Amino acid sequence: MPTRRQFIQRSSALAAMASMASLFPSFSFAADTLLKRAIPATGETLPVIGLGTSRTFNVDPASADMAPLQEVVKAFVDGGATLIDTAPSYGRSEAVTGELVKRTGTGDRVFLATKVSSTGREAGLQQIEASFKALQTERIDLIQVHNLQDTATQLGLLRELKEQGRIRYVGVTHYLESAHDDLLATLEKEPVDFVQFNYSIGARNAEQRLLPYCADKGIATLINRTYQAGELFGKVRGKEVPQWLQSELGATSWAQVMLKFVLANPAVTTVIPATSNPRYVLDNLLAGQGQLPDAAQRARIVELFA
Repeated sequence: MPTRRQFIQRSSALAAMASMASLFPSFSFAADTLLKRAIPATGETLPVIGLGTSRTFNVDPASADMAPLQEVVKAFVDGGATLIDTAPSYGRSEAVTGELVKRTGTGDRVFLATKVSSTGREAGLQQIEASFKALQTERIDLIQVHNLQDTATQLGLLRELKEQGRIRYVGVTHYLESAHDDLLATLEKEPVDFVQFNYSIGARNAEQRLLPYCADKGIATLINRTYQAGELFGKVRGKEVPQWLQSELGATSWAQVMLKFVLANPAVTTVIPATSNPRYVLDNLLAGQGQLPDAAQRARIVELFA
């Protein structure tokens, strides 16, 4: 079976993206079989595969770089996924996200998540209003306090906007394991719908307290850095996915293995890997179908990346 690199090389051209099954002859792809999990606050379900935009969507909206990104969004949504996570601090990514959603006509099919990273109520409000403009929408599904910056003030503002119906959910984020205790302390005193943090095969601190707390208190989780900024791919470079992973889990690429490992934790709502390659999107979506590893299989996967 092909490695991720071989899979990408053998995938068909962008024009064939609409016919996803042709890209995976050994794996039946169907958007309606993408696993979904509930947002505890409401019971609304989200597909477990989302899309991050940090770095990858930070391009000139007037440049040729928009073409593959447009295919990314189209393949993502056509594949049954919905949640796109962005932020004002990601350069042009927020505006590019809004433009791509407009160009692809997917505004009624996406779940838009962004962030606020300001200090002070007025600065926060200005940044949030700019986000509405950048995303070209009158309602944003989720706004998160980015990296716990001025958390109490910004959450207060977000709750006001939620009461007004302008946003649907509120949350907080961080991307470092060293911040997990601070996230927990915040969750213990500030009611939120979502929390976003890092979790991966090689960075498993969230398993100790953060994920169990979210499961117990009914907080949806978005997981970033599932590939550890590409570090995990380096650990398996040149190696094929073991046959047992292919036969038992249907995982035909290392990316799928990494995502399935994270999704095997039931407290995980959605993972948000970033990409600017539409063929990577389809590969990632396959992780949200089929079997997820049990405890014994997870232990074997950890050994592969040791």
